This record gives sequence, structure tokens and C-alpha cells, in this order.
Amino acid sequence: MDPEQREVATSLGGPVAVIAGAGTGKTRAITHRIAYAVTTGVYAPTNVLAVTFTTRAAGEMRGRLQQLSVHGVQARTFHSAALRQAQYFWPRAYGSDLPPIVDNRYGLVAEAASRLRVPAESGGLRDLITEISWAKVSNVTPEEYPRIASAGNRMLASCDPETVARVFGAYEQVKRDRVRIDFDDILLCTAAMISEHPQVAAEIRRTYRHLVVDEYQDVSPLQQAVLDLWRGDSQDLCVVGDPAQTIHSFAGAQASFLTGFARRHPQTTVVRLVRDYRSTPQVVRAANRVLQGARPAQRTGLNPVLLEAQRDHGPEPVVRDAADELSEASAVADWLAGLHASGVAYREMAVLFRVNAQSPILEQALADRDIPYLVRGGERFYERPEVRQALLALRTQARTAETNQDAGGAGEAQPAVAEVKALLAGLGWTEQPPNGTGTVRERWESLAALVAAAEDLATTRPGCTLTDVVVELQRRADAQHVPVANGVTISTLHSAKGLEWDAVALVGLSEGSLPFVLATTPDQIEEERRLFYVGITRARVHLRISWSRSRNGSTQRSPSRFLDGLRPGGDSGPAQSRSVVRRNRPTALAATCRSCGRHLTDAAERKLGRHEDCPASYDEPTLERLRDWRKLQASQERMPAYVIFTDATLVAIAEARPRSARELIKVPGVGKTKISKYGADLLEVINDSA
Repeated sequence: MDPEQREVATSLGGPVAVIAGAGTGKTRAITHRIAYAVTTGVYAPTNVLAVTFTTRAAGEMRGRLQQLSVHGVQARTFHSAALRQAQYFWPRAYGSDLPPIVDNRYGLVAEAASRLRVPAESGGLRDLITEISWAKVSNVTPEEYPRIASAGNRMLASCDPETVARVFGAYEQVKRDRVRIDFDDILLCTAAMISEHPQVAAEIRRTYRHLVVDEYQDVSPLQQAVLDLWRGDSQDLCVVGDPAQTIHSFAGAQASFLTGFARRHPQTTVVRLVRDYRSTPQVVRAANRVLQGARPAQRTGLNPVLLEAQRDHGPEPVVRDAADELSEASAVADWLAGLHASGVAYREMAVLFRVNAQSPILEQALADRDIPYLVRGGERFYERPEVRQALLALRTQARTAETNQDAGGAGEAQPAVAEVKALLAGLGWTEQPPNGTGTVRERWESLAALVAAAEDLATTRPGCTLTDVVVELQRRADAQHVPVANGVTISTLHSAKGLEWDAVALVGLSEGSLPFVLATTPDQIEEERRLFYVGITRARVHLRISWSRSRNGSTQRSPSRFLDGLRPGGDSGPAQSRSVVRRNRPTALAATCRSCGRHLTDAAERKLGRHEDCPASYDEPTLERLRDWRKLQASQERMPAYVIFTDATLVAIAEARPRSARELIKVPGVGKTKISKYGADLLEVINDSA
């Protein structure tokens, strides 16, 4: 361990705050801290509660502790720990079982909106679910929501704050009527139970005397309230986080809990982990430059660290512009193909972007070059139906093989990987990935990841059996260690946090994309900067940063202000000078209607891109004909319509009205593969509607 990690491991008395930069070995430091305390007899392992923010991180921590011969420590997410306590103590406290947890809030929110006769399509319902969740984790009641949302500049395009508050209140009533709770209620119920029942509080505090909280910069007010209730008067608390990686404020996270920790706990031991073992000096230098561009007001309290690279030198980051998004995606695909030719595995590459809408054109560019890829989502891998089904089939086959072997039957066994492939082929796995996106592609990616895990095991343990593969997959499932298929990861920057690859391409680094167009306040802009920092620090060796000068050959774009000092010939002056210029730049509030050119006045109009009473910029009959064609095509191919083309792509086609394949390929979401498959039909539909 380096000196700073060793200080973390041996600082066992009183509150401890660890400011851990990206790649500095924070998990190593805090697991060794727990192991050292247990080994020396300072902690009993069953008295330790280590809280993380993801099931994967909790599984990794448990695995590390097991390697250090430490057993009995509870390493869980906030919700997992709270749920375990609530299910155990609730009957004693309230005389009944904890109410069932709803699997999906969508139906209940839809019912609440319907009771109030609030019109809400699927996108609007998702917005309401997100906003209600933010309010609950922020300890905001329906009555308080309009005032606090307005003060915090929270604005939905689909409805105003008063309507959100009404639906929020109705949703809570629907749950009471059904005697159900939701995911956020787990923490609320636990907090109420501990607050209202001193005997429960005392027993929890006797059990968990030593608390460790990872990713503390992402704690919400509700999580902090639960943590304070767990802790009571105890000062035996270790928090670990990085202010520079605060990227979830939109979901209720408040980095002030970390930056103000030492003020709230005057006896705090503060340790700063600065040695970066992940990235080359070239990548670290780029990350530090981005961080140094932050506003001075952001560098207060427990400041972010400037990283000190520990790895050998590598190539300089590549910073490039492109004529348009299609050219940018093509250049990224070529870069990845070149790295693969030089020996970098596709599974060690990633393409990261700000919003999901940037994904299709990148997927098409990779597919056109036969580069395997997988789209990373936020769902839990081992809970996917196809994964559960596959693991059950593998376990059943392994037991059958063992039974036959014990009975002296069966001939020579197949290699384990061949057995896995044969079994999963019956569930939808193929050697080549399916074309397009959607549920079929997602199912294939899950099964391909299981095949890759079997291949990895066969490489490290030649001659392994199917039973060995099943045991390894179960071990990974218990630790929430998600296998990685042999493909380039395509992901949003938010979903990529906590991960790392040898090569990372960051795309869309233009004003309006990163920082995102709706980030208008200084705090919002700084969060966008931190998101860029997180993206850079995912790269170990190879880093490519790019932006496009135009969209669809029309809208002109400027490179992101965050590239100051990074791009060749770019402005390297102080960040403050750019923030002054920003005031004169168009923002979301200065958006204009694409039909009449006048300013758009509210969020709904800005989302639509025009005034509601202005004519659409595309031909409605053409769009309807395209939708009818897609519906028929989807029926014939027996797949969801959006796998053929998304609504956004159909709108873009209707707006562009291409007359040739050359014009059609310029439309985002349309690539060579889809042109070869659907191009003639699309052009016929468009020409027929002329």
C-alpha cells in the first residue's frame, strides 16, 4: 500500500474522510482498513456495515474482504441494508409485515394521473416517475414541491410544478389504497421505524457500531438521514468520495455532505488519495486540466484532488473535430478498428456520450465495420429474464451430466465452452450478433456475455467442465460481477461511472451536447464539467475526444468550452473568460421555433422544437406512411417496430425527404446496413408521397 492508503487503513479512531481521486485505489484502502481493524481485534466483523451505491460495488467489496480472510462484514447498498432491517423489525414495531414493494411504478403513476384527469403519454409518465423519486430522496413533500422545484430550477417539459405535486400526492394515495410501498419508501420506512421506536434504534446501533460509506459524494438527503439514524451519537464513521465525480445532483445527490463533513465532525481525520494507478500520465494530465478549469467557488471545502500518475507513459490523447455526426462516428469506428488491429481487445474499448440519443449513429458505424458492440444499460444483469433462464438451463444440464457420469453412462464429454454454446443457442445466442437494436439485440448481448465468461474460464483452467462453468457463474452472480462480452461498450457517461477500459472514445464534445443545452446555471455547468472528467478518467491508455462541427450538415456547432487547453490551437485561457462569453450565447431559453423563427417560451415548446400552433417542419402524411411501412415491416420480421427505425429517425427522414441513398445515409440512425435492407422501400415511400 502507498503511504496514503496505509494511513486510511490504520486510522480507526473517530470520523475519517477519504478524498479519493479516480483510480487511486479507494476500494483497496477501505477493505484493508476493515481487514486491519478485524485482524487486530478492534472491530468484530459482524459489527461492521459497509454501504455502497451499487450491487456490483457491494459484491466487489465482499469479494475483496473474502480474499483478505475477513468474513461476516455486511457490505450492502443503502436500500439493501435498509430493507433487511425493515423486514426484520417491522413486525415487532408495527405488528404486521412490511408492505410489499411494487416492481414497477409506471402503472401506479398512470393511475394517479388518470384520477386527476392529467393527460400523460409514456414519456410524460417517465418524467413524473423521475421527478417524484427526486422529491422523495430529497425529503420534499407534495405540498413543498412547487416552491422547492421552482427555486431549484427544476422544470419538466411535460407538465408544470403544480401538476407534478398533484400527481405526486395522488400517487402516494394510490399506494396507500393498495397497501404497497416503492423503492424510495424502503429508506423512508426504515427512517420512520428507527425514529419512532428507540428499542429498534438501540438494537441496530449495537449491531452496526462501525460504518463505512463509499461514493459519499452521491448521498441524498434521505440517505444521509438514514445514515445519521444508524449512527446515533457514534463517531465511528468512515466516508469515502470524490467531489470531482459528483454527477448525480439531478437525482438528488448532494456533494455538500462530503465537502462539509469535516465542519460537521471537527475531529475528522482527512486523508487524500492522489496516486492514480489506472491511467497513463497523458490521460491524467488531460483529466487534471479539465478539473483545473472549474470555477474557484467549486474548489472549496474538501477539495477534489489533482491526480499524480503512477503508470508508464502512453500515447497522447487524440482530440479531433469532424464535419458532422456521421463523419465523427465513422472516424471513431476506424480508430477502434485500428487499435484492435494493434492488439487491443474490443472488450477493453468503450464509446461514451452524454445522452442516449447519440447511440444509434455510433451503433450503425460499428455495425457497418463488423465491430462487435454491446449497449450498457442500468438494469441488473443477473435479474434479466434471459440470464436467469440461461443459468437455470446450465445448472440443469450440469446436474444431468453429473448424474449420468455417476451412473456410468454417457460417452466422452464435450468441451465446456461447446456445451455452453450449444445450450445457449437454443435460447437465442448466435455466433454473429443480430442486426439493429432493441430487445432482440439486448437478449443476445446477455447470452454472449455468458459465453465469454465460459471462454475466459476455459482459458485460465483448460479442461474445465460444465459444472466448473456453472460454479464460476454462480460465484460471479453472488458478487454481482457482470461478465463482459467481447465487444466495444457503448454507454452514457453516467452509466460508465465506476468502470474502466484500455481505450475510451468520448464523442459529442460540442456546446449544447457537453455541456448539455439545458445546463444553464453555473452549478449545472460545473456538473457537466465533472461528467467530462469522469469520462476521461475511465481510460487507462488510449483516449480519443471528438466533436462535430455541424448536425445534418446544417446547424453549426462550437467545440465545448471544456476542451480549453486540450485541443490543438484551442483557447487555453482562464475558464472565467469563457463564462463571460456564455452569457451572449444561445441557451435553452433562447431557442427559436424551426417553423416561424420566433422565440420558444416554455419547456414543452423547446422540447417540440416549435410552437404548438405552428405547422410541423415535416410532412405529416409522409411521416404516417413511414410509420405504416415500419409497422408492416416489424410484423413481417416479428420484432418491435423501434428495432426497424425509431420514431426520431422516421421524423428525421420525413424532414430530410431524401431522394437517393446518398442523401438517405446522411440521416442520423440510417447506416449502410439499413440502407441495404430497407433503403429501396424507404425511398419508394417518400417518392410516393411527393
